[in-house]
Amino acid sequence: MSSETVVLAVDLGTSGVKAALVTVQGRVLGWKFEPVNLLITPDGGAEQSPEEWWQAFLSASRRLLAQNLVPAGAIRAVCCSTQGEGTVPVDKDGNALMNCILWMDMRAAPYLRARFRGWPRVLGAGWLQTLRWIRLTGGMPSMSGKDPAGHMLLIREKFPEVYARTYKFLNVLDYMNLRLTGRFAATHDSILTSWVTDNRDPDQIHYDRGLVRVSGIEADKFPEIVRCTTVLGGLKAGVAATLGLTTEVQVVAGSIDNTAAAIGAGAVEDFMTHLYIGTSSWMAAHVPFKKTDVFASLASVPCALPQRYLLTALQATAGGNLAFLRDNILYHKDELLREENVPDVFKILDQIAARVPAGSNGVIYTPWLWGERAPVENRTLRAGLYNLSLHNTRADIIRAFLEGVALNTRWLVAPFEKFMGRTMAPINLVGGGGNSDVWCQIFADVLNVEIRQVRDPIQANARGAAWIAAVGLGAIAFSDVPRLVEFKSRYAPQAENRARYDDRFAVFTQIYRQMKSVYRRLNP
Repeated sequence: MSSETVVLAVDLGTSGVKAALVTVQGRVLGWKFEPVNLLITPDGGAEQSPEEWWQAFLSASRRLLAQNLVPAGAIRAVCCSTQGEGTVPVDKDGNALMNCILWMDMRAAPYLRARFRGWPRVLGAGWLQTLRWIRLTGGMPSMSGKDPAGHMLLIREKFPEVYARTYKFLNVLDYMNLRLTGRFAATHDSILTSWVTDNRDPDQIHYDRGLVRVSGIEADKFPEIVRCTTVLGGLKAGVAATLGLTTEVQVVAGSIDNTAAAIGAGAVEDFMTHLYIGTSSWMAAHVPFKKTDVFASLASVPCALPQRYLLTALQATAGGNLAFLRDNILYHKDELLREENVPDVFKILDQIAARVPAGSNGVIYTPWLWGERAPVENRTLRAGLYNLSLHNTRADIIRAFLEGVALNTRWLVAPFEKFMGRTMAPINLVGGGGNSDVWCQIFADVLNVEIRQVRDPIQANARGAAWIAAVGLGAIAFSDVPRLVEFKSRYAPQAENRARYDDRFAVFTQIYRQMKSVYRRLNP
C-alpha cells in the first residue's frame, strides 16, 4: 500500500470536531475544526447534541476535502478518535433519543449508590460486587456518576420513556461509527466504562452475564464488541455522496481519545509514558498485564494494541482551566469587555507566563474546576487561588494556572510509577497544551523528567486514529509507530527550580488534605 495512502481521521473532543487528512506514515496534510456547544445543567448535568457532532463532522470534512489536498481516490479509510465515557441512547433506526450524557455529568450518583449498595461498602459499593468488578474488568463504576454505567441508570430512572425506546446504548465513538456505517458496535475500549465486560484476555473482550445482570440494564441494549482495528464496512452511500467519496472507503472502528493519543504520541512500547494535556488530562502507558490500584484510581484497561493493556490515570480538568480563565475572567462577555475580537489568548498567556519566575511569586492554583478523578476520586473538589497578596499581578496568576496543572499531574507520579514497577522517563507530551513551550518546561521541572514535545501535538489523536486505521488496513504494524513519530523539542529539568517546586508540591497536597472537608461541605 502506498505511503501516500490517506486516512480521513476524525478527532471528536468536548470542544469540537477536527477532521484531518493523514498519510499512513503519520504526515498531517491538512485539517479543519468545527466547534460544538456544551450544555451544563443546574443539577450537575453535562450534555452535547449528537446531531451537532454529526453536522460538525460533515462541515469540517467537506471544508477539508474541498481543498483538494489529495485525489479522492487516495483516501482509503475513515477512522474516529472521540471523547470517551459518553452515553447516547438510540432507537432501531439509529436515531439519538436525547442529548449525549457526557463524561462530566454527575447526575447519576444517587442511582449508583442505590443500585450497588451492600455491606461492607468499599469505594461506594458493596465489597463483594467491588471485588467482582475489579477481578473481571480491572475497574468499577465511578460513584460520581461520570461514566456510562451511571448514565444508563440515570436514563432508566429519570427518563423512563427514553429507556423504553432505547435499542442500544452507544458511547460517543460507537455513535459516530453507526452514522458512518449503519452498524451498532462498540470497541474494546469504548465499552469499558459500562463495566459489564470480562477483560481478563485483552484479545477476547466479551460481556459477562453476571455483570450485565447487576448493571440493571437489559442485555440486548448493549452493542456487539469489536477490536479497534476492525474494518466495520464501507461508508454508507448517503455519507459517501455528501463527502464526495465512494462506498469503497472503509470505516475502521477506531478508539476513544486516550487510546488514540497513546498511539499518536508514539508511546506503543511497554511502559513508554505519554502525557495528554487537553480539556482534561491523563498519563498513560501500555503494559503487558491487567492490574488495578483502587486507592489511586489507576487501572490497566483494554486498548488497541494486541495482548496489551493501557494504564491510564485521568485527571478531570487541565487545559480547561485556561479556557475558563479566558472565557469567564479575561474575556467574559459583559460590560467590561470592550473588544469583540478576542486575540489568540493562549499564545499571549505563554508570553506572559514566561516572564514570571518559577513558583509564580508565591501564588498556588489548584485546578479542580469539576472535581477530580485520580489519584483521588472526589467530585466535590473545586479550583482555588492561594496566597495572593498586594504585590501579585495578573502574570503571577497566569503562570500559577500552568503550574497548578503540572503540580496536579505530579500528584499522579508516585502511584503511576509504583503501578508500573519502574521509573517513567522520558514522557511524550501531546494535546493542545503541548503547543506551549513554557508549559513543557514547567512540566519537566515539576515532574523532574525529560519532556519530549511531539511535533504537531494537537494532532496526536487524529494521527493515532490514522495509524489504527493503517493497521486495520494492513498498511503498517503497531511496531512501526515509534520510527514514524517526530519530536519538535526536548526539555530537561532545570536543577535550579527543583527545591522550589518540591516545596510547592508539598503545599499543594497539604491544601487538598486541609480543604477537602470544606469542599465537601460547600458542594454536597
